[in-house]
Amino acid sequence: MTTTERAKELAVVAATAASEKKAEGLIALDVSEQLVLTDVFLVATGQNERHVSSIVDAVEEALHGEGVKAVRREGMTQARWVLLDFGDIVVHVQHEEDREFYALERLWRDCPVVELPEFDEPAE
Repeated sequence: MTTTERAKELAVVAATAASEKKAEGLIALDVSEQLVLTDVFLVATGQNERHVSSIVDAVEEALHGEGVKAVRREGMTQARWVLLDFGDIVVHVQHEEDREFYALERLWRDCPVVELPEFDEPAE
């Protein structure tokens, strides 16, 4: 089974919100063939804990505007790796060190990438 159009739409909305908060390394993976609980993993990177928190807030606000509310949130206390479960999509916002260490895209490399719009990478 492949991901639903709704999951793809929500991934784009979440990625756009994250991008507006200068999230880096945005990638959406179609995990629908591997998992029965969700269709898409969206992974984003924040520079520090405050940045991770602001990305999470923006994503939640944007998806709330689409009528979708997180059914589960994990990691907000430390804000190093926050997982937001919206049912159709799961958003992982990670501190850059945790992103490198856990390398979710490597773990899920057999899954197809869901196309996202081109976002400008933040200037260094």
